[in-house]
Amino acid sequence: MTRPAGAARRRLFERETELAAVDEALAELTGSHPGAEDAGPLPGAEDADPLIRPRGALLAFAGHAGLGKTTLLAEIRRRAAARGCTVLSARGGEQEQQVAFHVARQLIQPQLAGASEAELRQRLGSWYAIVGPALGLCAADEGSPPDPQGLRDGLDWVLTHLAVRRAPLALVLDDAHWADPESLSWLAAFAPRAEELPMLLAVAYRPEELPDHAHPFRRLPGRAGQRPLGLEPLTPPAVARLVRDRLGDHAEDAFCQECWAVTSGNPFETVELIAKVRDRSIDPVGSGAPLLRDLAAAVKGSGLIARIERLGPATVRFAWAGAVLGTEIQPALAAAVAGLGPQAAADAADRLRDARVLTGADTLEFVHPLIATAVHRAIPDAVRVALHGQAAWAVVDAGLGSAAAARHLLETHPEGDPWVVARLREAARETLRAGAPDAARRQLARALREPPAPADRAAVLYELGCSSLLTEPATTVNHLRAALEEPIADPALRQGIVYRLSQVLAHSDRLAEASETLAREARRTNCPRTRLRMRAEKFMWDAFRADEPESPARSRRLARLADRLTGRDLTERYIIGLRAWDATLRAEPVSVALRHAERALAGGLSWAAEDRGFEVPALVALTFLFADRPGRAEELFAAGTAEFERQGWHGAHLSFAYTLLGYIRFRRGMLTEAEELGRAGLRLAERVGPRTPAEWYAVATLVEVLLARGKTEDAARVARDHGFGEPFPAAVTFPDAQTVYGELLLAQGRTEEAVAELTAAGARLEPRGVRNPAWCPWQLHLARATAGEEPGRARALALDAVTSARRYAAPSGIGMALRVAAEVTGG
Repeated sequence: MTRPAGAARRRLFERETELAAVDEALAELTGSHPGAEDAGPLPGAEDADPLIRPRGALLAFAGHAGLGKTTLLAEIRRRAAARGCTVLSARGGEQEQQVAFHVARQLIQPQLAGASEAELRQRLGSWYAIVGPALGLCAADEGSPPDPQGLRDGLDWVLTHLAVRRAPLALVLDDAHWADPESLSWLAAFAPRAEELPMLLAVAYRPEELPDHAHPFRRLPGRAGQRPLGLEPLTPPAVARLVRDRLGDHAEDAFCQECWAVTSGNPFETVELIAKVRDRSIDPVGSGAPLLRDLAAAVKGSGLIARIERLGPATVRFAWAGAVLGTEIQPALAAAVAGLGPQAAADAADRLRDARVLTGADTLEFVHPLIATAVHRAIPDAVRVALHGQAAWAVVDAGLGSAAAARHLLETHPEGDPWVVARLREAARETLRAGAPDAARRQLARALREPPAPADRAAVLYELGCSSLLTEPATTVNHLRAALEEPIADPALRQGIVYRLSQVLAHSDRLAEASETLAREARRTNCPRTRLRMRAEKFMWDAFRADEPESPARSRRLARLADRLTGRDLTERYIIGLRAWDATLRAEPVSVALRHAERALAGGLSWAAEDRGFEVPALVALTFLFADRPGRAEELFAAGTAEFERQGWHGAHLSFAYTLLGYIRFRRGMLTEAEELGRAGLRLAERVGPRTPAEWYAVATLVEVLLARGKTEDAARVARDHGFGEPFPAAVTFPDAQTVYGELLLAQGRTEEAVAELTAAGARLEPRGVRNPAWCPWQLHLARATAGEEPGRARALALDAVTSARRYAAPSGIGMALRVAAEVTGG
């Protein structure tokens, strides 16, 4: 039941249940009583009932097209404003679903758009560079974009901050089924938190069109229990009251009954039908009832289109242009798309307003989404494609940028146009930096189909691979390998492709392929510094390979190379840092490991350097941990965590940081804090995905901490819930997953199974020269497991571990080995 421009407030019929829920929610939110909206804005806090504690609420309304969702939400906005609420409002658009954060910008941007840059920085704090680009408040910085989870966390913070600063807050989202995926997935995850804030969140959607990623909306724990409030068509008595409300009390029963019959009680169709009856001056009596069916047919579908066509070709083109542009139609832009002059466009807009197709003045919109959908679908296919192409040009000419043009270019047919490729690539870069990799991937995939010129194809494939890195690593590998097969004139581009390919292979637990890729490319290059960088990357991934065939030989090569380097750039410092970690694993004297660790840090070792991983800085920090410098290790991890948070990396990166910081606390004996950090790391890892490296690290650390706290059942439950066991990953984890699993089996009294797992762990680590019990105490656990049945073996294992610990010379490692040796030796 959409209201025409300038119309008075309309009554809502048969929505008493819904409005009662609204009044109850607003009363609890504002601390007032139902019906207070009729008395104007709330008085001061001194007039509020001190026994009423304001609390938030959720309201979800589901209904098919035309059942009055928009009118109901308009009434919610009115009642919320009357009670003194700050109202945030947004509406999904059928044509804007491809525009990342379109709905989020509608909600939040008006609250912040008038602020200066200094004010924005002050109000958004550390989130400025993360959420600012997504909300269109500032340009994105160059460098690595935030991950989607980090951006969602930032949007959560901004909305929570607004709810507290502008309390009470009413957030109203109409046509949620058409919201862009980025905004909708964020709001669906945020929605349950509304009840904890001074906020009313009201959402309306068509249930048959709600996408899968918004499924939480179907079970919002709002006023209707675990389901939304469903809107039903109007009954015949309600339609009769509506007819008499608009046409007069003299409307006869037969006429009212026919109005209900031809509209099936659909509120939108009923209102539009009544308007046409009034326009035609039809008397609402029984003799006029036969005319209603034809009038009702003109309200929707082909009848609506025929009515628009009767307004003339120029008006039809203007309506088509508006349907292509979507919501918030700028008249000048619509005129450019339609190919009309200013006066012709103004005349067309007037005719469409008179016909109740469009409403508004400076900004136009369709009277109802049903009308917009009908007009858009009525455009002939070839014409619709051409109009989207024209819209892309018009948007760019108007200075709105490539990102705004991209949604139109996605609707056009490939023609090998370099301009289209350039605009889509530019839009993808902007979209990716704003934190919407899926949207960027769609834009680049379309650019690839255009297709780009042969000289640009490798670059487009590279950008496409980077955009799908976080969400589709297997697809990323395919794109990057395809890029390497293209002729590449720019050496820097080829190197970037190789580095990115090796990273995604390694993070997909395909370390051998990552190492082989770097070795192959290192042989191709003639640049010494490039070759050194590739060797550094290869050394790093080989250090994580559980199946590395020549680990001792690699260690010797690494030692010789690191001793020659001075640490003049990041590549050299990475190699020196890897040397420090290798010395730790092999139980070389702790002084050697620390000397190289300090050398690696001397020139700076960023955790978030673009096109570099965080692995080497983390290994250097862990070097200090096992060398009994836990304070220094914690300082480095705190600095790294801060870098991740500044970048908006709240996925795997932050999970690793929390997990390994928890492991440091575990080593320091701070078991309560270690468990809290381990659980925080695991929660983040669960958002990344099951059986990812982040989850392996988090589960192994948490299980070890729980065992140390004597919580064996809790440890077993965590392991069982996350599939912690065979098969173990191809990558080395800290702590070693197989060793921790053996320790868990031993704690559960499953000694034979523990012996088998710990023996297998030793058989895997020994050939690699990994002999430091301070890092991986598999020998010590195996000694305890075999002490009862094989005391001689147990003593030999423990004494060998003591020898390695003394060679490494970290007091904590020596003490741990001596304790187990004494335990299994006896006497």
